[in-house]
Amino acid sequence: MPSTRVTTGSWARGRESEILEAVQKALLSSLKIPEHDRDIVLDIHEAASRIVPTGRSDRSTRVEITLFTGRSLGAKKALYQALVANLSALGVPANEIKTILIEVPTENWGLRGGFPASEIDLGFKVDV
Repeated sequence: MPSTRVTTGSWARGRESEILEAVQKALLSSLKIPEHDRDIVLDIHEAASRIVPTGRSDRSTRVEITLFTGRSLGAKKALYQALVANLSALGVPANEIKTILIEVPTENWGLRGGFPASEIDLGFKVDV
């Protein structure tokens, strides 16, 4: 049940659906979440409203994923690699993709009417 925010430059205008699906496919393949588990926001900024690392272009892309604690290092590596493969296929240089994982214990997520996720059958495994 990751919540994901993708931030990139104006090159992405008109390609929003492709970018969102590329990220969703990476999440599905690496974290083994259900197909219906979708929570991704795409933020597109003009050059004047962001500072990218030196030497990077308008295509510099940051992917921040807030997710439950418990994924293995192998699953995280698979996620990083899938994101790079999928976004590179859309023209984002591999060295301009930054992924940040923010792991949160299940008791710190309120879901389904105000219950801690630790008390809910999520319908999928977190410890992949």
